[in-house]
Parts: sequence; C-alpha cells; structure tokens
Amino acid sequence: MRNYDFAPLNRSTVGFDRVFDLLDSAFSASQTDEGYPPYNIAKTGETSYRIELAVAGFGPQDLSIVAQENVLTVSGSKNASQQQLYLHHGIASRAFERRFNLADYVQVASADLVNGLLSIDLVREIPEAMRPRQIQIGASAQKAEQIEQKAA
Repeated sequence: MRNYDFAPLNRSTVGFDRVFDLLDSAFSASQTDEGYPPYNIAKTGETSYRIELAVAGFGPQDLSIVAQENVLTVSGSKNASQQQLYLHHGIASRAFERRFNLADYVQVASADLVNGLLSIDLVREIPEAMRPRQIQIGASAQKAEQIEQKAA
C-alpha cells in the first residue's frame, strides 16, 4: 500500500488543515480497517442520513455513541461477566470502535437498536445565516430613496 505525503500541499495552503487531516485519516483507516462491525450509510432525505451497524449480540448497555467536533464514534464492548464457555463461537462479540467523520452542521437526531441492527439517524441543519438568500436587484436604489425621504 502506498503512503502519501501531504506536507508539500500543507506548505502552500492556509486554512485547509482539516481537509488534510481527513485525507490522512482516510488513508490510514483504509489500511487498518478490519471491517468489524459491518455498516451501511444511507441517504434517507434531502438533508437526512442513516448509519446502520450490525451489532448482533450487543445490548444497549454494551454500546456507546459519542458525537464530538464533526466525529461520530460508536464503540461496543461486552462485560467479562457476560462471557460464556462456547463449544463453537461464530458470532463475533469482540470490542470495537468505529469513527465516522461528519460534515459541518450534521447532528445526531436519534439512535435505535432493533434486532441486532443499530440505526443512527443524522440530519444536516444549516444555520439561517449560512443558507443562501435571494438578493433583489435594485434594492440599494430603493433603500437610498427611503433614506432620503426620511431625512427630508
């Protein structure tokens, strides 16, 4: 597997640190990612998404979901007291930690665990100040006339 060095790009850009950090983590995750637990990411609406993780054998008390600074971390671990002596152990119940990088303004709306499938609903809520707005042409001329009328 190739290792990419983004240092030359870091020297000639300003303010793109987060982008390069994401690229670094994507390359390192693809090299070390063992694929457990398997997951799906679905777009459920214009600004809503769902992450589904197959966590068979884990209960709500065994799972942890933390959203912090554009990173969603899902981890799970079984208590040692719950372990049994198996003759055949085909269902993986090892501890795991999955990290998902979230875009700006993406928030966790809800999480449900049904039949061994953990569903995390996400919604992208853009603040009103960041939304596009329609600018009327000639609005400055109308405003100037109103100011002149008020002054007179």
